[in-house]
Amino acid sequence: MNTAAIRVQISRAQEHEAETGLLAKHLAAQLPHLHTAIQLPEVDRNVVMTRFVSAYIDQVPDLLDAANEVAREAGIESQIKPILKIAEQFFAQPLPLLDGHQGLEGLLDEAYLAHRLVEEVNDLYIKHFQQPLIPLDMTVANLIAHQLIGEDFANQLDAAVHHAVDLMLNDDSFALESVEAYRERLTSPQTGAAWKRWPCLSKQLGVGLAL
Repeated sequence: MNTAAIRVQISRAQEHEAETGLLAKHLAAQLPHLHTAIQLPEVDRNVVMTRFVSAYIDQVPDLLDAANEVAREAGIESQIKPILKIAEQFFAQPLPLLDGHQGLEGLLDEAYLAHRLVEEVNDLYIKHFQQPLIPLDMTVANLIAHQLIGEDFANQLDAAVHHAVDLMLNDDSFALESVEAYRERLTSPQTGAAWKRWPCLSKQLGVGLAL
């Protein structure tokens, strides 16, 4: 995993935002039109939302590194790493859909792709193992990001995620001996402990969703 390159890319986008404030301006224009289910504090709403988007983007390389480490320790790196590499490629070589998007506003799209990819893999593990590979609930944060990106465009990104996962993972991927061995280790307290440092991002930053 070359998450160092992603970190550099994010750092440059943060510097771009500090100079231009484009993301904050974009979000300020969006706030009046956000779905009423998105709950924000009454004061500093734009500051809170900008901080949420920045943290959502910042979390990607740490999330990918941690997922790769847990997969390696669980003996399923060969099944998971190709999926994580796709998320990495979203940053290194953005899809044509993302042409013309700059700074943090542009990286929100890539971050959404990466987070959704990990979420889809997590859902597959829940289906096959009755518990997640990664006990991290990004559902609310991803729904908020989906709304910020815009329904039509976010749906196109979701389709790209589903296509990538369908190509890389199927039922046969979960029939390997290494996966069966992992199934027996799922109750290991070490696996759960590795993810306790990942609280719900939206709650942590004061952004909620009325479901």
